[in-house]
Amino acid sequence: QVLLVESGGRLVQAGDSLRISCAASGRALSSYAVNWYRQAPGKAREFVAGISYSIPYYADSVRDRFTISTDNAKNAYLEMTSLKPEDTAVYYCAASALSTTVEDDMEFWGKGTLVIVSS
Repeated sequence: QVLLVESGGRLVQAGDSLRISCAASGRALSSYAVNWYRQAPGKAREFVAGISYSIPYYADSVRDRFTISTDNAKNAYLEMTSLKPEDTAVYYCAASALSTTVEDDMEFWGKGTLVIVSS
């Protein structure tokens, strides 16, 4: 069992950078692939970024602006740069034994952290 808790979301200006975090308790994150998803108001949740066996992968919409990382098996991060108003969303981290972007395959989810990007 893994409990995931996101933090760091806040209101920022367009063009700003922000790092959000995902803290894990229970089993180490190194045992899992870790993904970030986001859900904008009125839209479906979408994959943003993932990391598995230290290999990152990204959605096209955030490639070259966002960076996913993990450390000491207990934390995952999403470094976001050049933020745009369309990046406004609740950001969720999730973990799975599978290297996948499919939401239904994710075993554990956090409750999310809200990022608002003002223009």
